[in-house]
Amino acid sequence: MKKKFIALEGEKYLIEWYFNDNEKSEALAYFKSLSDDRQKKFSYLLSLMGDAGKIFNEEKFRHEGDQIYVFKPSPDRFFCFFFDGAKIIITNAYEKKSAKMPQKEKDKALKAKVTYIKRVKEGSYYD
Repeated sequence: MKKKFIALEGEKYLIEWYFNDNEKSEALAYFKSLSDDRQKKFSYLLSLMGDAGKIFNEEKFRHEGDQIYVFKPSPDRFFCFFFDGAKIIITNAYEKKSAKMPQKEKDKALKAKVTYIKRVKEGSYYD
């Protein structure tokens, strides 16, 4: 396991940053570029999900279809999916600037999910 890609080890979920073949994580890079206040907002939501196992407020966490979910610490959006073994994988993120979610962001999350599952099955994702 690449420790640098663990976002949170909670009581209910292990939350990880998705990384590509070059060990780059778009979502982690986005997170690191945020101000401390915006990082704290997102970290709070991670703690809620990781420890409690659920966020009841759809304005903070929501299913977007196709087994893709989004953490919504305003104004940021972090896409993720659930995986076997009580894992949540954060795939990509962006700053919300309009009322409608850009389809390309959801498409990135879907592609990352497919790639993640393939690499895990091949045994090439984790050391």
